[in-house]
Amino acid sequence: MSNTTIWHKTIDSDGIVWLALDVRGSKTNTLTSDVLLAFSKELDVLAETPPTGLVIRSAKKNGFIAGADINTFADQHSVDDTFYAITQVQNLFTRLENLACPTVALIHGFCLGGGLELSLACDYRLAEDDPKTRIGLPEVKLGIHPGYGGSVRLIELIGVIPAMNTMLTGRTLSARAAQKMAIIDRIAPARQLEIIARDLIITSPATKQAPTLQQVLSFKPLRPLIAALIRKQTRKQANPTYYPAPFALIECWQHQPSNRQDYFTSEALSVANLIHTDTAQNLIRLFFLQDRLKTFGKQSDFKAQHVHVVGAGVMGGDIATWCALRGLNVTLQDYSYDRIAPAIKRAHVLFKQRLKIPHLIQAAMDRLVPDITGSGVAKADVVIEAIFENLDAKHDLFKIIEPQLQENALLATNTSSIPLEQLAACLTQPKRLVGLHFFNPVAKMQLVEIVSSKTTLKKWQKQAAAFAHQIGRLPLPVKSSPGFLVNRILMPYLLEAVQMESEGIPILVIDKAATDFGMPMGPIELADTVGLDICHSVATMLAPSLGIDIPESLARYISQNHLGRKTGQGFYRYDSDNKRITTSLLTDYADTETVRQRLILRLINECVACLDEGIVEDSDLLDAGMVFGTGFAPFRGGPMHYLHQHGSDVLQKQLEQLTTTIGTQFKPHRGWERLS
Repeated sequence: MSNTTIWHKTIDSDGIVWLALDVRGSKTNTLTSDVLLAFSKELDVLAETPPTGLVIRSAKKNGFIAGADINTFADQHSVDDTFYAITQVQNLFTRLENLACPTVALIHGFCLGGGLELSLACDYRLAEDDPKTRIGLPEVKLGIHPGYGGSVRLIELIGVIPAMNTMLTGRTLSARAAQKMAIIDRIAPARQLEIIARDLIITSPATKQAPTLQQVLSFKPLRPLIAALIRKQTRKQANPTYYPAPFALIECWQHQPSNRQDYFTSEALSVANLIHTDTAQNLIRLFFLQDRLKTFGKQSDFKAQHVHVVGAGVMGGDIATWCALRGLNVTLQDYSYDRIAPAIKRAHVLFKQRLKIPHLIQAAMDRLVPDITGSGVAKADVVIEAIFENLDAKHDLFKIIEPQLQENALLATNTSSIPLEQLAACLTQPKRLVGLHFFNPVAKMQLVEIVSSKTTLKKWQKQAAAFAHQIGRLPLPVKSSPGFLVNRILMPYLLEAVQMESEGIPILVIDKAATDFGMPMGPIELADTVGLDICHSVATMLAPSLGIDIPESLARYISQNHLGRKTGQGFYRYDSDNKRITTSLLTDYADTETVRQRLILRLINECVACLDEGIVEDSDLLDAGMVFGTGFAPFRGGPMHYLHQHGSDVLQKQLEQLTTTIGTQFKPHRGWERLS
């Protein structure tokens, strides 16, 4: 492959070289081996005959460079292979850094991972001032840390505290935030970028470096103290046993060699070791599963411009808010302005948090319109029903909505438990209804279940998936059945926790068993967060079809109006800031292993049932649904992946033992026979 098929080079009248990356056959630029080889050849020419300056940019509309090519990791079968591959890229970026001319990275859209590491090797970084510009080093989300010299250069540029803050969280920054942190030198509208890039080359202002205080914090005598403080903060967010990468990064900085090149080598070796851990392999697996979910939204050219949401409760209001945030015009319907007002208030808070800039916040607010008459139905490309879980009420609503729909408008329900067949029974075109099941909180949960019945037309399924993709969510196709996938699996898990509480097992012990396994929150606290009344309602709907028993204690709490976080008391008590109060709770219990088994095996048994019944197409999609829909311990790669890693025979025997000692809720589903 010739260089010109990947890097397009032009030289202007000032002798400035403009090098634009355009990876063939891909909508996104990544640092593939071909890209790096071609870049090396370009650097050979530039080093031999230095130009006035070099500007590196992207020819792709969606962004600069997304990072390393994750596929290359699969070809590296040993730590030595990976170490060699990383050091080759490090050396390439060092050659860029050492060019005898000013260099500018001209950034638009995303600039992530290896893309930012390449930019850090340039003298200057110039970014488009646009909400779509996202800058960051998200490697920790793959179980590794920056390895192409990024950790070394970012700390040199802005100092250890802000650099670690960025790398340890893996968060992405807007152009303005990145400029404020001094990662980006200049920001400007798209129309001014080339002018400013040329000016940076011609004037060559002094390059930035970390403030003096931040430089002092990296002095060798202070490093152990600073590292200890950073570790302490990091442990609040990540368990070093399960997520070693953040702590390896801290260790790498603390014990950095005095020679800069040796520091690069230390960084590369650290990443090479991390890539071959189970955590990194499982997180990389999830990265590819996420990509697979994204493909479901690309099977239709459907693009919505107007969304109408009926029901301004927490879920409906937040769906409407998210759609407006993503640039769509939205009408939000309920029977009074008083019902809609809290949703509008929450929307304003989210817009301020995400958009920052006053005119963008106001524009988003203008896109979200209260609509008590329902006039938006006739104009909408997507209509989403998000009222309370009552079949008769939903039927009454659909009878009003259906005659007003545009011919190609998507009709969707956000029901969490009622099968589509029952909901669609009142429609003159029952094949039109699709489930768009969002999860709470809408602004944080990536997954949307795309629910279809046997008769749902493929056209509407594809449109629903395309819409989810349009608003930045991961569509997961699921078969219509009680609870669909996520709620179907989650409910027995929650009820088993409540059953253990009613048996006298301390709730802190129950929750700790789950969080020690890697869950983001214990099941008791999760039930409180969802709302005990909602848990009871969903469980009541699912009980007949799934044959599950509902512990009596759940109804007792509800009768006392102890509904969880929203009332200040459920299984736990909560303060005025909604924080859990745990000071007087018992924590002693001998058999914590049985507690863990009861929780996790009850969940996995239901996963096997869902797979056997074809709720999702395969075990990979089930794993994706549980990780992105519930936060199931990501480092374990998903419940079915966990099952196969530990052996289906082993886990089935544990279920059979629990069936004998605890109860019939643990009886292995028939689907286990197909796994053996």
